[in-house]
Amino acid sequence: MAELKDLPDVSGLSIGILGGTGDQGKGLARRFALAGHTVLIGSRSIERAREAAESIGVRGAENAVVAAEADIVIVAVPWEGHKATLESLRAELAGKIVVDCVNPLGFDKQGPYALPVEEGSAAQQAAAVLPDSRVVAAFHHVSAVILLDPEVAEVGLDVLVLGDDREATDIVQALASRISGMRGIYGGRLRNAGQVEALTANLIAINRRYKAHAGFRVTDV
Repeated sequence: MAELKDLPDVSGLSIGILGGTGDQGKGLARRFALAGHTVLIGSRSIERAREAAESIGVRGAENAVVAAEADIVIVAVPWEGHKATLESLRAELAGKIVVDCVNPLGFDKQGPYALPVEEGSAAQQAAAVLPDSRVVAAFHHVSAVILLDPEVAEVGLDVLVLGDDREATDIVQALASRISGMRGIYGGRLRNAGQVEALTANLIAINRRYKAHAGFRVTDV
């Protein structure tokens, strides 16, 4: 893994967020805009995209426009629409780093639980659907409440970054580290994304029990 201090300069990259009208996508958009990036929020509805974008001072457009224009694209769509959305954008996303932060979760009276995914994880599904893209898994455990809170200056947590393309994971680590207080930590190959996505269910349970917005830190790195 590249040492944290040796990560590439990503300050000039534009960031598109598919599903950016949801709290997670909008929160990431806000933080990257604060870090000085050009940010585009995407949605199937251009009206919803523009409304969400205006609320945080960035640009909104339809998903296809965002996918085509942004240097790096973050996928923050609901799990139910994950596969269909990516299939519809295969051409626009070809050759790009695509960062999947989708958590396939279910909820019942006992709380959150991980859903089985045929490909192994949402990120692996994205890689299967987008053979010409460089898929990386990251940003699964970041609280949308913290991201959107104007009183929180630093987001004090680590982001696990997984993928099979080392240059791409280095870039996404560096991108995570652009958000004040956050670090991007290499977490293994894309085949290990399933347990990272599933761990979100444990984190939600922690937050419910302790009335918190907890995140994770990696020690000794």
